[in-house]
Amino acid sequence: MGKTQETQENTTENINMGEVKIAADVVAAIAGLAANEVEGVHSMVGNLTNELIGRLGVKMTPKGVRVFMEDSVVRVDIVFNMKYGYSIPEVSRQIQDKVSQQIETMTGLVVPEVNVRVAGVYLAD
Repeated sequence: MGKTQETQENTTENINMGEVKIAADVVAAIAGLAANEVEGVHSMVGNLTNELIGRLGVKMTPKGVRVFMEDSVVRVDIVFNMKYGYSIPEVSRQIQDKVSQQIETMTGLVVPEVNVRVAGVYLAD
């Protein structure tokens, strides 16, 4: 078994015509986009370091998303702010379903785990 890596490694699959490599950054981008499509999600949450580095123009993974890849298995951690008035368990379940479905459909990788953390609640003006 391969070593678990956060966000920087590629996964490689041999097919008839050669190798296909999928960067963890690509998987993280898919996860972030899928989570943002769920009704009730206000925004993804990054830490202060990621925010500052992102403003300096350095390429970072999508904020609020951490990806751990081991061979063809992906585990995802997502941190987000949600809109007031939505059910936390329901929105979280929808994020888990949407993220795992999109990653599996687009990459063929297995996603046994999507961990969701609500960092805050956004109150409309």
